[in-house]
Amino acid sequence: MRETSTSRTRAASRLSRLATLLVLSTSALLAIAGPARAAAPMDPLPADIPDYQAALDLVRSADVRATVCSFLSAPLPDGTGPGATQSLPDKADPCEGIPAFTVNDPLALNEITPGFVAGTSLPIATEAIKLSHLVSALNAPVNGRNATVMLAPTDGGGWHLAAVRDGDSDAAYAGKATVGTLVFTEPQIRGWYQLKLTTVEPLNDQARQGLNGQSSVSLSDYQKLVKARYADKLPGSEYDTAGMSSGYGAASRTEGAPSSTPVVVGGSVAALALAGGVFALRRRRNTDA
Repeated sequence: MRETSTSRTRAASRLSRLATLLVLSTSALLAIAGPARAAAPMDPLPADIPDYQAALDLVRSADVRATVCSFLSAPLPDGTGPGATQSLPDKADPCEGIPAFTVNDPLALNEITPGFVAGTSLPIATEAIKLSHLVSALNAPVNGRNATVMLAPTDGGGWHLAAVRDGDSDAAYAGKATVGTLVFTEPQIRGWYQLKLTTVEPLNDQARQGLNGQSSVSLSDYQKLVKARYADKLPGSEYDTAGMSSGYGAASRTEGAPSSTPVVVGGSVAALALAGGVFALRRRRNTDA
């Protein structure tokens, strides 16, 4: 009996040492992985973005760089109306005289889905939020001015240039996404929100107004708010077909546009549009906080 007791004691001791080793190994892995993620909380999580390498290649391409240079080489329009336009300088080298800059890696721009607004989708992240565009701001202001490149998904896969917009607020808000949270926009009011599990929190003044001044609401309650605001304004609704507005989700209509046709997506001070081969700079009312 003494031998059996000793054997059991030794076996228990080995199991204890093994458990301790596993705990220490796991802790070591977490210690390595944790700071790496903490050091880069603004990672765009490219695994969640389809064709991410194609998006990277596009924002680093000579064509996109030339388009950004053309945008930055023109002063803001003199007109103060939302539709004011100004032709861009015609230079053989659009980047001539423009200080060196780089375009940051693309970030996901998510927005609420029509089904979520209509109340036909469940109030869960996978049905409430969709990837709409990618946004890439410049690494630093150029002559005191920043700009954001916006990419839209192309039919059949990949991405194309949708717009170049003044400022970097879209990328700044998109970059607030962290592991376990999701940042999205309510484009009709330029509201930016952060989703933590099933809790929606505002990130700017427009979002706070969209939540009626509340510091947070459940995703289910947020769905009730947007349904009341937009359910009767969805594409195909009487409000939409009567031409009273572009209908809900107008920003996503850039999908499928050819890569040579950047279009204006409203909300920034200015955006670069290319239609029929003619560049124009359009001033937009700035509604960001």
